[in-house]
Amino acid sequence: MATLGFLLAAAALLGQTTASVRGTVRDASGAAMEGARVELKNAAAGLEQVVWSAADGSFQLANLPLNDYALVVSKPGFETHQETISLRSNIPQMLEVVLEVARQAVRVDVSGSETSTLVDVQATGTRMEINSAAMGRMPVNPATRGIESVLLSLPGFAANANGAIHPRGAHNQMTYVVDGMPVSDQLTGAFANAIDPSIVQSIELLTGNIPVEYGAKVSGVAVITTRSGLGAGRWFSGNTQIFGGQFDTAGQVTQATGGNERLGYFASVNTLKSNRFLDQVSRENLHNGGNAQRAFLRLDYQASARNQLRVNLMGGRSSFQVANLRSQHAAGQDQRQRLADFAASVGWLRTLNGTTTLDVTASYRTSIAQLLGSPGDTPVTAHQARHLSTVVGGARWTAQRGRHLVKVGGDWQHFPVSEAFSFGITNPAFNDPESEDYVETLAAHDLTRGGRLFEFHGRRSGALWSAYIQDTWRVGRWTFSPGLRWDAYRFLAQGNQLQPRIGLAFHVRETGTVLRLSYNRTYQTPPNENLLLSSSVEAARLVAPAVREALGSAVVIIRPERQNVFEAGVQQALGSRVSINAAAYHKNSRDVQDNDNFLNTGIIFPTSLQQSRTNGAEARVVMNPLRRLSGSVSLTHYHTVVTPPFTGGLFLGSTAMDLLSAGPFVIDHDQKLGVHALGQYSSRRGWWVSAAVRYDSGLVSNPSDPDQVAADPDYADLLPYVNLAARPPRVRPRTIVDAAGGYERVRRERRVWELMVQVTNLTNRTALYNFQSIFVGTRLVQPRSATVRLRIYF
Repeated sequence: MATLGFLLAAAALLGQTTASVRGTVRDASGAAMEGARVELKNAAAGLEQVVWSAADGSFQLANLPLNDYALVVSKPGFETHQETISLRSNIPQMLEVVLEVARQAVRVDVSGSETSTLVDVQATGTRMEINSAAMGRMPVNPATRGIESVLLSLPGFAANANGAIHPRGAHNQMTYVVDGMPVSDQLTGAFANAIDPSIVQSIELLTGNIPVEYGAKVSGVAVITTRSGLGAGRWFSGNTQIFGGQFDTAGQVTQATGGNERLGYFASVNTLKSNRFLDQVSRENLHNGGNAQRAFLRLDYQASARNQLRVNLMGGRSSFQVANLRSQHAAGQDQRQRLADFAASVGWLRTLNGTTTLDVTASYRTSIAQLLGSPGDTPVTAHQARHLSTVVGGARWTAQRGRHLVKVGGDWQHFPVSEAFSFGITNPAFNDPESEDYVETLAAHDLTRGGRLFEFHGRRSGALWSAYIQDTWRVGRWTFSPGLRWDAYRFLAQGNQLQPRIGLAFHVRETGTVLRLSYNRTYQTPPNENLLLSSSVEAARLVAPAVREALGSAVVIIRPERQNVFEAGVQQALGSRVSINAAAYHKNSRDVQDNDNFLNTGIIFPTSLQQSRTNGAEARVVMNPLRRLSGSVSLTHYHTVVTPPFTGGLFLGSTAMDLLSAGPFVIDHDQKLGVHALGQYSSRRGWWVSAAVRYDSGLVSNPSDPDQVAADPDYADLLPYVNLAARPPRVRPRTIVDAAGGYERVRRERRVWELMVQVTNLTNRTALYNFQSIFVGTRLVQPRSATVRLRIYF
């Protein structure tokens, strides 16, 4: 109850991250105009909202991502009003629109207004958006991949197994900000329940010049705005979607929404079962069944013109088998993982005056992970029970003062952590005393030779204190965005960091070009999953003596990563339909964060390396609808070299560690080229098709001996899909094609039902994500599978 009381009373971290527009439509005499169509549109993001003015001429558009928008107000018999408005803060924008009587019937061309939003003239770093309309028809995996499958259509990411994505050379250092609530824990595959894409209205992805209000893990920040019923005009509507497909996949999504100008709600329940829950570790789909359930509720209350309240509740759980190798399957291994999480946030936005707001949000998130072993476990048996919680509080003041938009805030995070872990060796060949790779420190836990289970229990709490200030102002064609953030980290390690983040943009109006330049200093905190064990004396006792000697200490605490990021970018409009957004960047880091996956299980252990350097380039070309055809192409390249020694982790054996500790090496998520092309076509008669083509040149694999692999029945048939002779060795390039199509029935401008067919990996390409990696193990790309969905609206 004390925690709940704090949440309801305290201020919070990021606060409301959306904009709103309120206005009135009048005729030339000043009379209110009812039924005028008010459309707000951003061409580059593909975002569009439409409302109609009320009897008093008023209208309101809310829950809008921060951006520039084309505003078009129209009514038969009147001239159409067009203008571009800039929404860059949560300060409500007030508009007064006057429509003149039309002198003659004319066809209005709004392309000029749309063109003005093809480039973002005020962004000083790389940011991209995607909205619910585009997401709903993307051919993404319907199973457990969540929001990560959507983000992979944008540049900056290398794809990994089970939906994991590596942003700009980092290992899963993503923060998801859900209506102001930050979530920095891993949300993919076997680690946690992912965010359901069906609850999302829009995503703003930030990968360059990260604003100062975002901290902890900021290699990529996904600002997620969920759906809201505020202003819906109806008290109850929604839809039910059922789907089924190969591998005994079945599920449903049911959503309901409603509200008026003062009160709104949105609710969603999602359930799923599948016999192919995770990406498999062999060509056969062995022991891989699971189920998941997710629920979401958002409540909005416009208490007055100056006060808006928001409550979010989100939870999920899943239970699944951990995918097996052939030898593990034959031995009867049936490890099961259970995940559960719950999150709640309360937000209050107070408009102090026409140019100033104060927003307050409090949030609490908790997650539980359990791994249950089985009698057939090999080469080790392992058990885990992990409990992570995060309490967040802070405040932000935003003010528009002439050309200056100023944000000042502070926040506090408290994260209690509880861990229980045990393991024992069950295969006598795994650490044979006669082997050259024998590690004597593991002998005590060799159950085949009279040893006992290794057991660890730990409980600690940490905190992160932050304060920040940022000013953004425009002078002619220039936009300046200097900011400063301060973090104080207090957990196993303790440290402080001042972080200047400076951005600059220049708009060449004549050519539709925006040039950008930025520098960021960041302070990325370690992942909390199994951090206690990774930094413990007990884990250090398992390390091979030679490796321990190389580290110079039995226990080295994992410290936050300190990073310098330099970026240069350009955005270019081509005509009225096409835009290009490109960037090049360099990052150098100390105490680089990564993870060690414990022997192909769902257990991860944080690690860090001494330093790294990353150079990358990326681009995205977007074509807005032309004769109902739209599309995008994203290109990603980055190269990351890290320098040992390692800190943390739980590496059983010395061979890989000795090799990787010898000197700088290319990290496993380094990739030369990733390309994602997406195309969609919608007919006037209700049917539509979409297709996605993704090419990956291949991640770095473990430097395994080809002769040993060929003699291993678990891996021999995977040799054609990995190039172990390359320097560094890599999985071979792959091209994966996904497709979807459907028909939407509309009656009297209301959707009635929709039927959709989706096929992933259309050509049934066999390929690897990674191979024998000490960080993530071995995982294969999903084989061809088809899914059919039926959605009924009510």
